Amino acid sequence: MANSPVTLITGGSSGIGAAAARLLLNQGHRVAVTGRDCNRLARLWSELGEPAGLLTLAADASDYDAVQRAVESTVREFGRLDAVVANAGVGAVGNLADGDPAEWREMILTNVLGPALLIKAALPALKATRGRIVLIGSIAGLIYSEGNLYGAAKWAVTALAENTRLMVTGDGIGVTLIAPGRVQTPFWDVHGGPPDGAILTADQLASAIAWTISQPANVDVNTVTIRPVGSAV
Repeated sequence: MANSPVTLITGGSSGIGAAAARLLLNQGHRVAVTGRDCNRLARLWSELGEPAGLLTLAADASDYDAVQRAVESTVREFGRLDAVVANAGVGAVGNLADGDPAEWREMILTNVLGPALLIKAALPALKATRGRIVLIGSIAGLIYSEGNLYGAAKWAVTALAENTRLMVTGDGIGVTLIAPGRVQTPFWDVHGGPPDGAILTADQLASAIAWTISQPANVDVNTVTIRPVGSAV
């Protein structure tokens, strides 16, 4: 266990992040997860059987000091950091014409600034292990959608992934953008539930994350696009 890989996941108390934490733990990894809701973090720790290999950290993904403390706590607890997963994200109801601007700031800060802060905070530790950066983007960041500010934010994540890869590939660090279609997660809570039609599960996305992290050191998987069969977009 002392030499097993270590992964830090933001937004890991529910949905895709929690599913990835569960799967990686089952595969023998040590995992740190961050989230803003301490009760959710405590519930995750309990549901997973209070494993010694799980570290839960209260942190806002859009607060650099909090993210940096989370990285430092992970390295201090486990002695290394092999991968980070920028998973924290929020949505907003409506589009540029009928949406609420009060919701937009949190969405942009969490979905765009958050991954950038995680990259900056984790780089020194990842250089030491020649580790991996995984950014959870979206199909919305690969296609255009009328008035969709969330999509614009995910387009920024798409660009951030490649710009980061260009910066760190010489250090032996891999960078992967995972761009899923619709996934059954708490993301849809603000929308009254997911739309009708084909949908992926959080466990299916977790499998993609684990597969990406487990690639040989000389393999850099850059973009993984995952749609449910039957999806038109």
